[in-house]
Amino acid sequence: MPDSPTAIAIIAGAFLLAGAVKGVLGMGLPTVAMGVLGLVMPPVQAAALLIVPSLATNVWQMLAGPAFAAAVKRFATMLIGVCAGIFLGIGLLAGATTLASATLGGVLAVYGALGLTSVPLAVPRRAERWLSPVVGLITGVLTGATGLFVVPAVPYLGSLGLDRETLIQTLGLSFTVYTVALAAGLAATGQFPAAAVATSALALVPTFAGMFLGQRLRHRIRPEAFRRWFFAWLLVIGAYMLVRALASGRA
Repeated sequence: MPDSPTAIAIIAGAFLLAGAVKGVLGMGLPTVAMGVLGLVMPPVQAAALLIVPSLATNVWQMLAGPAFAAAVKRFATMLIGVCAGIFLGIGLLAGATTLASATLGGVLAVYGALGLTSVPLAVPRRAERWLSPVVGLITGVLTGATGLFVVPAVPYLGSLGLDRETLIQTLGLSFTVYTVALAAGLAATGQFPAAAVATSALALVPTFAGMFLGQRLRHRIRPEAFRRWFFAWLLVIGAYMLVRALASGRA
């Protein structure tokens, strides 16, 4: 794990920013943290640093509210697919650094572009039986390859017409399962040593400081305007990471 003062400052800044975004929007911590850290370190190291803050900030979100049992039952096949996909894709994250960086950049760019579109997505309930495990498997493979849980699971869950509280709790459940499965995958490939666990735990301090700041800012800025800037930033940073990785691969 990076231990220079500059690296520590970048890690702290990344989690402070990621926590602030989650404080404002209620989401986005892994996406922002991976986007910033992926610029200065291999995605596998960034993913290892993300484990403890992601788990700590999503367990409460998973358990809050009355829909936990119903969410587990409804999305069990998706979550099983996520776990299977992570173990299928983890070799890319742990091995081919350039390809993992390119994939991470591409996923960030696609997610940013989807967030900027105003085209509503709607999936009928009858399609969930076969679509949920497919979405879970694809998301898991991309998560295993990039360390980032977003596409296509997050847009898919948003297309199901869930009420706000159920959606938030379901996202908390999904993020918690993905974090545990990713930690297991990283540990199985030797990419989650004790030093990474300790540094990841220390990242809780800037993460919670950022969340506190974001919650204070939530009432002073328009959430929709902030969301547009957030997705635009993801699109730009993802495209940059993709182009940089592809250029590095050709060099």
